[in-house]
Amino acid sequence: MRQHKVQGQRNVHPHLDTFRMLCGGKKSYFAATVCIVTLTSMVTLSYLRLQRPPHLPKIIYEVSKCRGEITNSTITPLTGNRTFIVSPYFDNREGKVTRVIGIVHHEDVKELFCWFCCQPDGKIYVSKATIDVHSDRFGFPYGAADIVCSEPENCDPTYVSIHQSPLGNIDQLPSFEIKNRKAEPFPVDFTVCISAMFGHYNNVLQFIQSMEMYKILGVQKVVIYKNNCSHLMEKVLRLYMEEGTVEIIPWPINSHLKVSSEWHFSMDGKDIGYYGQITALNDCLYRNMQRSKFVILNDADEIILPLKHPDWKTMMSSLQEENPGAAVFLFENHIFPKSISTPMFNISSWNTVPGVNILNHVHREPDRKDVINPKKMIVDPRKVIQTSVHSVLRAYGNSVNVPMDVALVYHCREPLQANLPRESLIKDTTLWRYNLSLIMNVNKVLYQTVL
Repeated sequence: MRQHKVQGQRNVHPHLDTFRMLCGGKKSYFAATVCIVTLTSMVTLSYLRLQRPPHLPKIIYEVSKCRGEITNSTITPLTGNRTFIVSPYFDNREGKVTRVIGIVHHEDVKELFCWFCCQPDGKIYVSKATIDVHSDRFGFPYGAADIVCSEPENCDPTYVSIHQSPLGNIDQLPSFEIKNRKAEPFPVDFTVCISAMFGHYNNVLQFIQSMEMYKILGVQKVVIYKNNCSHLMEKVLRLYMEEGTVEIIPWPINSHLKVSSEWHFSMDGKDIGYYGQITALNDCLYRNMQRSKFVILNDADEIILPLKHPDWKTMMSSLQEENPGAAVFLFENHIFPKSISTPMFNISSWNTVPGVNILNHVHREPDRKDVINPKKMIVDPRKVIQTSVHSVLRAYGNSVNVPMDVALVYHCREPLQANLPRESLIKDTTLWRYNLSLIMNVNKVLYQTVL
């Protein structure tokens, strides 16, 4: 360990070896003075080099007007480059940069450049990008990436183009609007990010129940990255969009890549895992960074269920007071198998609706020996840089594991321990505390859409 440390220090300060060669054997006052001046110059130059921002934008030419085709697509491929652009965001937490959320081939994409056009002078700036492929790629060749470029100091560009070369014509490149330029007061406290809806999703009843539980618990916005779903599900989504609760982000990732519905490459050797879920989650995080106090990262069949508090607002106030430096709050996922039913709320009109009635599933599986339960998160988006599905990869604050007696993730799905008898499961009726409001709200939605 000690030897590794010393080797690391040598790499960081290569000028020390030069200094020893020049000055190691000198004894005269003149030689000593020369050596001190030389060392001082080396240290100063080294410091200035470290302080210089990398890849500063350079003006390459001027135009009379910023043009370029503005794209509104959610996923835009770059020509012949194995790079897909989702959306750029202004990020001033570590300097004045544009952070582009994208998807890249982890080996083949070596260089990218941001092209900024500054109005009104029409100067075109090109900045070499830092390509940061997220570590949670799970073996797939394509993964989520941050494409980060320094912005010009003397302008605040509204649009950016991404190109594999610093040479070319900006008019021929797709142009992307840079979001989050202006900081605004948060219009909402809680936003749920759901990614991605695929496989002709038709679990209509459980989806409506989850949505109404989110609203009871305090959500104001649910963002869904939709690949596809059933016609009936489309009708339900339209209702929630009209009332202002749901925002749909089209997610046609299978038009560009061979997608897997599995999380690891060893299970299904396609281009990218789970319909690009991690990219969608990161985009949702940045999309809501300036408009939501908290962002909740979970699936449509999951509900972060408070046990000590009536709703998310009181729960998060308490958790933040106890953990003032925290950026991420992790909640244990617990399986409530849909194969074990307690028909306490067998509402006849719901029987014609496709999907699971979560009120009838209140038995959860016990913890498995030597198996850590996965987590889902409530985060302060302004403190997170990169996220994965069950934890964040980079953040400015701490992550807190929320005790199970405070809250858990209610996850109603197929069992993971299918051979367990009913008596081995744990009855947990926390969900029933909300049954009156939930039943009334679900009925309202069903009578406007399905029934």
